[in-house]
Amino acid sequence: MTQIFDENGSAIAVTLIDVPPCAVTQVRTKERDGYDAVQLGFGAKNKTNKPEKGHVRDLGAFSVLREYRVEGAADKKVGDIVDVSMFVEGDPIRVSGISKAKGFQGVVKRHHFGGGRASHGQKHSEREPGSIGATWPQRVLKGTRMAGRMGGERTTVTGLTVARIDAEHNILAVTGAIPGRRGTLVEIKC
Repeated sequence: MTQIFDENGSAIAVTLIDVPPCAVTQVRTKERDGYDAVQLGFGAKNKTNKPEKGHVRDLGAFSVLREYRVEGAADKKVGDIVDVSMFVEGDPIRVSGISKAKGFQGVVKRHHFGGGRASHGQKHSEREPGSIGATWPQRVLKGTRMAGRMGGERTTVTGLTVARIDAEHNILAVTGAIPGRRGTLVEIKC
């Protein structure tokens, strides 16, 4: 993340996203497949198997193939390039990706529990969950919030907007934070 300044001199927190061009590798239409979608190829790969070579033909080898449902997919052709020029400054977008994995965490960090009091006989229970059940039904109910693995899940952040576009370097500046660490593959949808 970094910050940029608008015309008034106000600082805006932005995340810079590297958006290299993606090639359209397959087009699905409602008549043939039952729905409209486009498959995009991203990243380079050294080795491919024969079915993959036949699928992408002479476009090259892609490390990532993703399919997106779009209206009017019939307008696209195999081999078309999708890049940052499709965005306009001020566009509302949503970004999806895998959030940072934080490992096994307690209830205070994972579920924002308040913990116990620091006085009046509370010796070792400042960050403990407290009671997890009652006399009846004499078991722990499913869905009870407890300590466990946190993060590392697919997350979508909505309400973001495109702040700046650098078409020369394929960089998109998005207001706010996006899921994941540096180098995480994310999906940007309008």
